[in-house]
Amino acid sequence: DLSKTRNNIVFGDGDPKADIMIIGEAPGKDEDDSGKPFIGRAGKLLDEILFSLHLDRKQIFITNTIKCRPPENRNPQKNEIDACDSLLKNQIDIIKPKVLVLLGRIAANTILNNDCSMNDLRKKMHTENLFQIPIYVLYHPAYLLRSPSQKKHLWEDLKILQNFIDNGYITH
Repeated sequence: DLSKTRNNIVFGDGDPKADIMIIGEAPGKDEDDSGKPFIGRAGKLLDEILFSLHLDRKQIFITNTIKCRPPENRNPQKNEIDACDSLLKNQIDIIKPKVLVLLGRIAANTILNNDCSMNDLRKKMHTENLFQIPIYVLYHPAYLLRSPSQKKHLWEDLKILQNFIDNGYITH
């Protein structure tokens, strides 16, 4: 149904051989207009997050759980997530990242197949999952833009992810 209201499919962008794959929840207006993920305000914050990790967009692959913008930027519905599920799994299988970074509860609950809160998902590597790839969960940049007081938690989370990267799991 989302294909009826979208301008572009937002498949993903970045290095198809990336060690790090970032998965958000759904494209927004800017992404729908351009066909590229995370290019609006949330994308600019994501770029700052990557910079703090000494990473560049060219080194990673970025996508979303669904590939079309939901009307009014509402959260994706289960049937929409299910419709894109095999495509997302194929992307992960093809890219074979060394770590998945999930942005927000919707992406995390989708990939980890649970209904946990962000407090339960953050600050740990999720190693037992369908993909047998370490998974790390961060707050979604759009959420941080709406709730700037939560940015302090982001920096705590990034220290853990940086430690994971620095310990040789990821090459720059």
